[in-house]
Amino acid sequence: MSIVDIKANGSVGIVKTEYFTFAIPPDKFVLESGEELSPVTIAYETYGVLTPERDNAILVCHALSGSAHAAGFHSESDSKPGWWDPMIGPGKALDTNKYFVVCSNVIGGCSGSTGPGSINPKTGKPYGLDFPFVTIRDMVRAQIELMKHLKISQWLCVIGGSMGGMQALEWAVNFPDLIKSAVVISAPPKSDAQQIAFHAVGRHAIFSDPKFSSGNYYDTAQPANGLAVARMLSHITYLSEDSMKQKFGRRLQNESNFKYSVDKEFSVESYLEYQGEKFVNRFDANSYLYITKAIDYFDISRGYANLDEALKNVKAKVLVISFTSDWLYPPRESKKLAFALARQGKNVSYCNINSPYGHDSFLIDYEKMSQLVSGFIKHTYTPGRICPHCYAPEKEIIAGPRIVIPNSIFSSKRIDFDLIVDLIEPNSKVLDLGCGTGSLLCRLEREKQVKGLGIEINEDYIISAVNCGLPVVQADIDEGLSELPEKCFDYVILSMTLQVVKKPALILKEITRIGKKCIVSFPNFGHWRVRTQLLLKGISPVTENLPYTWYDSPNRHFLTLKDFRNLCKSLGIKILKEVPLTKNGETKILPNLFSEEVLYLIANG
Repeated sequence: MSIVDIKANGSVGIVKTEYFTFAIPPDKFVLESGEELSPVTIAYETYGVLTPERDNAILVCHALSGSAHAAGFHSESDSKPGWWDPMIGPGKALDTNKYFVVCSNVIGGCSGSTGPGSINPKTGKPYGLDFPFVTIRDMVRAQIELMKHLKISQWLCVIGGSMGGMQALEWAVNFPDLIKSAVVISAPPKSDAQQIAFHAVGRHAIFSDPKFSSGNYYDTAQPANGLAVARMLSHITYLSEDSMKQKFGRRLQNESNFKYSVDKEFSVESYLEYQGEKFVNRFDANSYLYITKAIDYFDISRGYANLDEALKNVKAKVLVISFTSDWLYPPRESKKLAFALARQGKNVSYCNINSPYGHDSFLIDYEKMSQLVSGFIKHTYTPGRICPHCYAPEKEIIAGPRIVIPNSIFSSKRIDFDLIVDLIEPNSKVLDLGCGTGSLLCRLEREKQVKGLGIEINEDYIISAVNCGLPVVQADIDEGLSELPEKCFDYVILSMTLQVVKKPALILKEITRIGKKCIVSFPNFGHWRVRTQLLLKGISPVTENLPYTWYDSPNRHFLTLKDFRNLCKSLGIKILKEVPLTKNGETKILPNLFSEEVLYLIANG
């Protein structure tokens, strides 16, 4: 591939790995274990141009088997680009026309940075198992030395997936003044027993290989069989059940019938064997031992009372991303992290991207991840935002309670939005449940300078909100809001959502628990047009404001103004204000008959 072809494909082009050495004797790099390394070399690559202000630098952190070569090609004859090339380059999520992107190989690795295969200055031979154990925190502290070398005082963003996400979280918690934002992808706040168990089996496979020789194999040949088996096992955890079914199923590799042999017959067996062999050619067995142990040791709350206490340190904006089919680091762990950050009042967004590719999704499924990352970093770099959809019709992505009908209360110029903005005091803490693309939150931030957080279930809405610079967490409010403590928000907004949720009474209890005051709006199913259609036509009503037929309506509950009053009374909820609405504004005449929508300000009784 020529350089012209390379750049035409949006690549950063031909790149070169550089090396930086620190802790040169008599200086030493003291690790968390108390052991010392000297000297320490870090391999790294850079893409893009650092601004004179040195304020556009992004650090990319790699996963277990990654390297500093994240993008571009080392030569025109290279057949494959860097491991995250679809994310890094001109016009991509990490846009090298705007940002200066850095990726370094972790210490303990085997792609240029100091690791078990490096020469031990005390013996003149490779360290092997004499190499001291490193932690995720040690890896980050080494990156800080590189940061100093590059004369960067603060990263615009630190981003990574899997073990790279652990590094990003380590930066945010323990070095909060050195980063403006963090993107934590497919990474938990700590490694659990299942994840540690898979690593333990892989390490045992390496130990059991006769060629391991207690880690002193550099003069002969590394334990290829053991390392290949370790990789085969770990690779299974990176896939998903659906992706394996689609890719392999029960297909035999060559035959149409069983051979009744212990030899490999199924396509999936050949695939895993190929992955193992390929890995052996580029990775060191000792590095595998050390890096998997570093992952096992990871617990961001270590040294703190709990996760919430650890996250109090965070000053950066944080974007948390997970993938629905990831069973190695399941989405519930990412959600746990996001809500823990929210409890501490941090600026956090979370999206669980629907993807069939398992843990490897962050290396395969780029479209929505790129949209999230691009918008998040853009608004970190340039906080002032332009939100064209705030006062224009929202694009409907799926059928839902906010369908756009011209001149109705569900149109883009929402009457209830105007009233909600008027009800909320300046500088309040606001939670918007079912926030959609964030139009209301955006108005509140602009006009009332609130500190807002949205909760939304639809990932496309979340992407839109993040691209507006808004903090939004993906969650299903029908599952409850137990992650949030009492009275943690001045206002909780539930706008045009009550009729859609499964358990309205539970939701009302929850919002009045976590909010000092709550604003609720819903369509009034007692409106005269609704009654008339039922009475005269004998069919479920379809009106301008309730445009759904009975079989495709998202509405589960058909409540009226009086129904809501009665429910609040039974729950001990106090109605502070009631505002019946039509498309022309507030109505006070027979509101249960003539109001199309009702807005309430409520609180615990």
